[in-house]
Amino acid sequence: MKIAENYKYLGKINTPQELKGLSKEEIPEFAAEIRKELVSRVSENGGHLASNLGVVELTLALHRVFDCPHDHVIFDVGHQSYVHKMLTGRFARMDTLRKPGGLSGFTNISESEYDAFGAGHSSTSLSAGLGFAMADRLTGSDAYTVVVLGDGAYTGGMIHEALNNCEKNLKLIIILNENEISISKNIGRFAEHLARLRNKSSYFKTKKFTEEVLHTVPPLYRIVRRTKKGLKSALYGSNYFESMGITYLGPVDGNNFEKTESLLREAKKLGECVLVHVRTKKGKGYEPAETDPSRYHGVSPAGGKKETGKCFSEIMGEKLTQMAAGDSRICAITAAMCDGTGLCSFKEAHKERFFDVGIAEEHALTFAAGLAANGMRPVAAIYSSFLQRGYDNIIHDIALQNLPVTICVDRAGLNAADGATHHGLFDVAFLSGVPNMTIYTPVTAKTLEKALAESVSLGTPSAVRYPRGGENARINAEFYACGAEEKPLGAVANFAKDETLDAVVITDGIIAAEALAACDKARENGVRAGIILLEKIKPYGECAENVAHLLPRGVKKIIFLEEEIRAGGMGMLLSDEMHRRGMLYGTETEIMAVDDTFVKRNAGKTMYEDAGISADDIYKVLVK
Repeated sequence: MKIAENYKYLGKINTPQELKGLSKEEIPEFAAEIRKELVSRVSENGGHLASNLGVVELTLALHRVFDCPHDHVIFDVGHQSYVHKMLTGRFARMDTLRKPGGLSGFTNISESEYDAFGAGHSSTSLSAGLGFAMADRLTGSDAYTVVVLGDGAYTGGMIHEALNNCEKNLKLIIILNENEISISKNIGRFAEHLARLRNKSSYFKTKKFTEEVLHTVPPLYRIVRRTKKGLKSALYGSNYFESMGITYLGPVDGNNFEKTESLLREAKKLGECVLVHVRTKKGKGYEPAETDPSRYHGVSPAGGKKETGKCFSEIMGEKLTQMAAGDSRICAITAAMCDGTGLCSFKEAHKERFFDVGIAEEHALTFAAGLAANGMRPVAAIYSSFLQRGYDNIIHDIALQNLPVTICVDRAGLNAADGATHHGLFDVAFLSGVPNMTIYTPVTAKTLEKALAESVSLGTPSAVRYPRGGENARINAEFYACGAEEKPLGAVANFAKDETLDAVVITDGIIAAEALAACDKARENGVRAGIILLEKIKPYGECAENVAHLLPRGVKKIIFLEEEIRAGGMGMLLSDEMHRRGMLYGTETEIMAVDDTFVKRNAGKTMYEDAGISADDIYKVLVK
């Protein structure tokens, strides 16, 4: 990566120690270079742009004030850590960001000692940071732990659970980065005056000296403390954090480097648990992102494959909106992902029945259970990898009571760019083990619409899982050209029942396209292979009957193929069901799935190749 001729500082300042050598007068130009590179790199590779543009000055201040990696900096989610990566020896590799074998789009403990804690999901940072700070206290370390979380992450319940366990004598600094909405009651002229006062070094010196003196006279200390607390509460309202024993500093303009660095230094001097409230502007320094930060939150890579037609999320949202027009019981729930899950059309049409609960998947599911128990038909749309958070709620609150909640499992399967934190590989296994649950696996617009309508009408718990993106033309042509979409949901085949075949691949989801390519190659080499595509996998007894009805006589080999984990997945459960029913007697069977691993991104390979379930992998099993 050529850098020296492009920038005055960037590429030459590669460590926090080198950063500390810059004067304050040089920081604005360095920040401008960082923003220029962010726009260039993210536009090319894809990734999170607006959030990273917003934290440039904050990240610079962090690495000048604290001594990483001795001190620990933990970013919530980690998607806003690109600047952090540039400053910690990884700038020369930024051209590999989010590419196979390259830098992760999130923090990753295996990537750098400066990444104290890996992430990809929201609201985990403070719990982890509390663990770091407590471990340092127990081992006698003088290290600081700094947690950087946004006001969006603050909507997650885990943050509040961790706040409840924070202790004043920990070297834990919580940076609350407010970049969209105000969450603080400290507004108005008095609060602004207090913030200005607190931002001055003299305030802290006076505060500390006064407390030391008053502590020598306990009765006087208690009287002054009560008076101060009552006066503050009367003038500008109670401060949530200070009520919990956490010193509150701010708010400060997080895009003003000098003010931010100054306040962080004062927070560090206190040597205790402190919350620093900063305000930053998403997309700062890049007008399109400043104007429309939501659009520039996640950016697709330049030259990337353009999706044609509507994505499954949009199809689901539009169909649910139509259904709700005719059924006043239907409600839609999202956990801060209205746009990502395709529910914006529902929000516009049925505002009173649309609920965005924030980054709180557990709450979303139990909230849905409450709605269902009182006569409604809730549909909760949640990414597969985020649904993992609500497993107990699915079992205890929804399934045990057999309530009519529909879970739309978005982003099912492998997700190449975001990597292991966002793979939707576990939902089939953990949902299959839940009694009363029905699982649909549609792969076309029509079957998705049909599955959604059927699931809402069941009156029992159900899940409709679908991948990111939209329809696959080859799958549509092979399985649905003859009108199979008009038949009841179950299973479809790309061969006739009286056809003579050597092998059959039984699969679900968009990975059927890999199976089709493998079967093409197998036929060219004398092995007659066909595919059964599942649109509904649970109940597995029903699924087994649907498959048996399609299987031709005399087939020698059956491969159960899935873009899911093997343990407890479709292949294991369906093959077991068919064996117990005597449907596979004398037939060789093999399961191809993700086998007890977190699929990583390796250079030069597709995600299917990394997982061992690519077309070539399937072909080798077909012909062996």
